[in-house]
Amino acid sequence: MLWAVLRVLIFIAAVAGLSYGAGLLLETEGAIRIAVGNTELSLSPLAAVISALVLIGATWVLFKAVGLLVATLRFLNGDETAISRYLTRNRERRGIEALVDGLMAIASGEGRLALAKAQKAERYLNRPDLTNLISAQAAELAGDTAKAEEVYKQLLADDRTRFVGVRGILKQKLAQGDMVTSLRLAEKAFALKPRHEETQDILIRLQAEDEDWAGARKTLAAKLKSGGLPRDVHKRRDALLTYAEARDAVAAGDPAKAETLATEANRLSPDFVPGAALAAELAAKVGKLKPATKMIKLAWERTPHPDLAAAFAGLVPDETPHARKKRFDPLLKLHPESDETRMLQAELAMSVEDFPAARRHMGDLAETRPTARALTIMAAIARGEGATDHEVKTWLTRALTAPRGPQWCCDRCQTIHGSWLPVCATCGAFDTLSWREPAVSQMTIPNSGQMLPLIVGTLEPPAPDVPDAEAVESADAGDEAPSSPEAATGAEEAVEVAADGEVLPADTPPKPGETRLQNGASHP
Repeated sequence: MLWAVLRVLIFIAAVAGLSYGAGLLLETEGAIRIAVGNTELSLSPLAAVISALVLIGATWVLFKAVGLLVATLRFLNGDETAISRYLTRNRERRGIEALVDGLMAIASGEGRLALAKAQKAERYLNRPDLTNLISAQAAELAGDTAKAEEVYKQLLADDRTRFVGVRGILKQKLAQGDMVTSLRLAEKAFALKPRHEETQDILIRLQAEDEDWAGARKTLAAKLKSGGLPRDVHKRRDALLTYAEARDAVAAGDPAKAETLATEANRLSPDFVPGAALAAELAAKVGKLKPATKMIKLAWERTPHPDLAAAFAGLVPDETPHARKKRFDPLLKLHPESDETRMLQAELAMSVEDFPAARRHMGDLAETRPTARALTIMAAIARGEGATDHEVKTWLTRALTAPRGPQWCCDRCQTIHGSWLPVCATCGAFDTLSWREPAVSQMTIPNSGQMLPLIVGTLEPPAPDVPDAEAVESADAGDEAPSSPEAATGAEEAVEVAADGEVLPADTPPKPGETRLQNGASHP
């Protein structure tokens, strides 16, 4: 509205200015004399101005006529579009200018302006294959998803722009969280352009989320064939997908297929910890004890891991503690200085009740790199050596607030996972979980140190020595006095503390290779 009023005011001012100028010219005395040869022409000032304007117009018409004549000659010479190009070149110039302005508006984040420029370019150029692309991007930038989807659907009608339309709708469905439709669109986009790297990555991730491991392996092979993936990365990711397929075969009750797939996954990536553990477990079940041992040793040589230790212990489940400790010796010699090896040696020593040796293996680990597992092992050692309840509970108090050590962490969003997954449960990224210390601080229970006495009994200092007579009297009085509810839930209650510092009920079954305290006894 304001712009319309402004235009009317500008028009009135222009008319008034021209009228005023014409009046001045009429009032001006004198004349302009033009002499050409024997011809002399005398013009008033107003007539001279009008003649000049007519001359300029005639010159412009002459140039246009010459241009049209040249275009006609080209048309007669075989150029079928010469005349149409000549007649529409001004419109094309304006359309291209609008197109460029639209691109600049998109680059600067001005969605509404870009959409207006795209519509102007469409009016001048009549080239939807060009203008629809900018219109869709401008609509997305402006937040008009409905308009963007409408434009993307228009692009599906042209073979040249069909892939762009499918890709645009795919991005919208991904943003909306519609993974079922996104998977179908990704498969369609992959069929149109199998060598497009972004489409390959999206399709692999969606197939992994859908647990279509065989389809993801085919897409991964196509990515390798197109040169978009290094061969070593392909082997690792192929191993991850094969392991996931083997795990599904175990759940489906097909041990033969699971053993074949797990072995293949271990062959592709011997240092992949979950794959080595599963392959060794399945191989041991069919009597292949030596290959299973070799698989674990190869993976342990690269990365000492508690899952490998648990799998190695499970190869011979019914052996005695002394036999198990002896069988572990060759494995523990591979990385004798690693934290995992030292804690595992301490657990094995505790299993044969050699608590001084367990303390030697731990060394200063509980002070230099205190984790929940290391501190829990120290509590078990203290209990086994006959330490007071106060000392044991002090270790457990520290374990509740200590970091949990290396865990499966997503390299993209830093989410911590309890076990390895092919796709991050938070950000949905594929193959981003690694075994390492978390980059962010870990959450602990508020006031967990103060809460521990409620779980395992009050932290009381050791009682001072008393004479024998008084001790006897105290003992007699204690036998006669009824026990309180607090004492019943204190240190006499059966309590188990796992290696990660989690306090569990007494009837919770232990995990393989887990250290717990139960009724004053230590278990590896």
